[in-house]
Amino acid sequence: MNATDRTPADLLRSALAADPARPLVTFYDDATGERVELSVATFANWVAKTANLLQGDLAAEPGDRVALLLPAHWQTAVWLLACASVGVVADVGGDAGAADMVVSGPDTLDAARACPGERVALALRPLGGRFPQTPDGFLDYAVEVPSQGDRFQPYAPVAAEEPALIVAGAEYTAAEVVERARGDAPDLGLTGPGSRLLSGLPYGTWEGLSAGLYAPLAVGASVVLCRHVERLGEDSLAKRIESERVSATALR
Repeated sequence: MNATDRTPADLLRSALAADPARPLVTFYDDATGERVELSVATFANWVAKTANLLQGDLAAEPGDRVALLLPAHWQTAVWLLACASVGVVADVGGDAGAADMVVSGPDTLDAARACPGERVALALRPLGGRFPQTPDGFLDYAVEVPSQGDRFQPYAPVAAEEPALIVAGAEYTAAEVVERARGDAPDLGLTGPGSRLLSGLPYGTWEGLSAGLYAPLAVGASVVLCRHVERLGEDSLAKRIESERVSATALR
């Protein structure tokens, strides 16, 4: 990756320029049997559409705080990079009542209603499906995002030294996210392009976010993100590691 990249959005742009067709995020939900593979280009398209939704329809501005009440999921990864693209602070598992905006999964809607600002709900259904009925007081992400533009340009440059991420009570600037992710990569067994890390860690800690998104992105690798991986037996996990050509794992 480009050594001059200083924000997560920079990392994604470099990945897109280097090899847009390679897999970036492969997602499994072992409660539903879902498997989704997103190339760098497909992932970047989702990020662009989501960033346009944030900046345009939701009027998010750099420095705003967005509470992400979402599990480890490919759509959560999209939202993290969309927030980074706009320059808003992604507060993972944060207090919706103290946030400017909230993005919620189906299991956290009650907590999300404490947000006084815009509220977006994700059904987290296979293939990015919508809710059968949109929850009261929320926009359905799956309804709103398809019509957004495929290219994104922030109204103002994203400053690398401004806050970008809050997780487990710790705040990180965009530059710190990139620096820490690069530093984590060797310990996670990521040696660069071609490396594939299988992560079963939740997104509620820095370690889970780094293994499940930022570290692979920082070194040109890819992640096999597994939700509910504890439901797999040892044999099934071993088969997945083999079939997905996994080179390293982060399971606990």
